Amino acid sequence: MTNTKTLIRTALCAGLSAALAGCLSSTPHWDATFGDSVNQIKEMQTLNPNASANNDPVAGIDGTAAAAAQKSYAKSFTAPPPPTNAFTIGVGSSNGY
Repeated sequence: MTNTKTLIRTALCAGLSAALAGCLSSTPHWDATFGDSVNQIKEMQTLNPNASANNDPVAGIDGTAAAAAQKSYAKSFTAPPPPTNAFTIGVGSSNGY
């Protein structure tokens, strides 16, 4: 008899829990503000939001030097310098030690 009562109570609790779970909305505030943190961080990382309105050219380097620097930078990834041997450090130095 106690097994039957326990089984009925368990079934009733499980049924009520399932019925109430369907009505529960646990994240209305989170859903309303989804993505706001990412947008806030992007805005915080922007140094000058009005930079596109600035028509003043950048001073300090001419076009030829900038193009050469860009080509040198790109070339450094296609043909990097050969790695140095770590075992030859200090060998052949003439500092007298």
